[in-house]
Amino acid sequence: MSNDRPWQSPIKERAEDLLREFVARADELLDTQERINGLLGAVVALAEDLSLEAVLDRVVQSACVLVGARYGALGVIGEDRKLSHFITVGIDEEGIRSIGDLPTGHGVLGLLIREPTPLRLHDLGQHPIASGFPSNHPPMKTFLGVPVRVRDEVFGNLYLTEKNGGQDFTPEDEDLAVALAAAAGVAIQNARLFEDSERRQKWLEAGMELSTRLIMASHAADEAALDLVLETALEVSGSSLAVVAGPAGEGVLRCRASLGAQSLQAGQELKASEVVAKVLETGESLVARDPYEVFDEEVTEKLGPVLVCALGHRGSANGALLLARPKGSTVYAQSDIDSSALFGSRIGLALDLARVNALREQNLLFTDRERIARDLHDLVIQRLFAAGLSIQSLRRYTLDPVANDRIAAVTSELDDTIRKLRDTIYSLRTGEEEREPLTGRILRIIRDNSLSYPVDPAVSLIGPVDSVREDLAAHLLPVLTEGLSNALRHSRAGTIDVAVTVTADQVQLVISDNGQGFEEPDKTSGLANMRRRAGLLGGICSIESAPGEGTRVSWCVSRT
Repeated sequence: MSNDRPWQSPIKERAEDLLREFVARADELLDTQERINGLLGAVVALAEDLSLEAVLDRVVQSACVLVGARYGALGVIGEDRKLSHFITVGIDEEGIRSIGDLPTGHGVLGLLIREPTPLRLHDLGQHPIASGFPSNHPPMKTFLGVPVRVRDEVFGNLYLTEKNGGQDFTPEDEDLAVALAAAAGVAIQNARLFEDSERRQKWLEAGMELSTRLIMASHAADEAALDLVLETALEVSGSSLAVVAGPAGEGVLRCRASLGAQSLQAGQELKASEVVAKVLETGESLVARDPYEVFDEEVTEKLGPVLVCALGHRGSANGALLLARPKGSTVYAQSDIDSSALFGSRIGLALDLARVNALREQNLLFTDRERIARDLHDLVIQRLFAAGLSIQSLRRYTLDPVANDRIAAVTSELDDTIRKLRDTIYSLRTGEEEREPLTGRILRIIRDNSLSYPVDPAVSLIGPVDSVREDLAAHLLPVLTEGLSNALRHSRAGTIDVAVTVTADQVQLVISDNGQGFEEPDKTSGLANMRRRAGLLGGICSIESAPGEGTRVSWCVSRT
């Protein structure tokens, strides 16, 4: 007779089932615990770095490890509601280059931008709005996407694909990704605030240091000082082009100094810009997303957003500082806009103070000159005059012709000395410095503009060029600069001839080259400025050109 009791078998089976269920639940608890620990570790890791780029990279890496995804990405949403940045994990640099352009937000990625809610897919390619993958893109099937919010704003979306083992992403994976995205939002906000604070501090420190150097400089308005302003602004703003431009009348700006890529020539005119005009009127910095709002078309090809700030208070003669980033760069942040206004105000004030100091020193110099002139007149000239009279009186005491000739010679030398002293006294009292002759300024412009080009322009100066009135020269020189610059940059000429002819009635400037020429010369953008200047003086300006036959620019105005 068997010792087994019939009721023992069901109890044993039940106990085994309970034990297996307990073990399974224990495994689930352990797995959940591991996931929670992984989530906590990922959250802690996010707080280890305050750099925004580093935080974004950590978010993607932590998410891939947390849910077991092979590939991960974080798309940052720009102001145009497209992806402005795309940080990837799982694809090496060579793979990224072979894929080509990064996504901008089409297909399923765009759906998450329009509807920022978690999304799990069994097959990414089978979604109704899937836009497919570019060539050389690795295959991706399972998909999990969750939005990353910074406060109430959707900063971007976290994309995870290809779960380990080919399995679908689970609701638990979604919960973990959502929790990580919430923690990432806080970390991203902190990183943004940190970078914003650092950016503002850089602007502030740069403005304080530069203003001190400008005030202490002997000539704060010269090219070296303006170059110093441009160098500082380029570095602190992360720009590729910096220009200081001042008003030239009728809404037109003239470049005073330029530095960086696509740099402009000093004296070159800029188009009338509503953005710049508003900045000069209000004193508040503004950003132009389209560089064509500020610069001419020939300059804007490689430029992106432009930041414009006033150098000083409203109505200041210092003009404006124009900063531009390369094409495709991020728009200037609000902290850049606010800080640039303070920077420009501080630098403008420093330039004004330096100018006042220079005037004060000039007044001291003039005062000293006046004292010297007074002493020369009251003491030296009077004594020389008295000495001359005394020498002339000696003629009464001698009849020797040699002695009389000697007395006459000494008297003549004294008179000549007195005349020279009087001329010196006049120059000391006027304080006027001799202006550089027009011929020298013409030759200097031609030399400076052609330094970077293989062509050495031939120069012809005919007639009394140096006798041209200064108000005519003020128009002639910018026309020469613009016309010569166009010929050097665009004509591809082997020879360039510059001729300035001055007659009794007129002043004529002719710039000709044997370059490639062009069609429809009357539509050339630079002709309008040249014609306007000629029109102001009652003259004419014309351009003759044809493809393959070179170009001839003629600018002629009346001297009367």
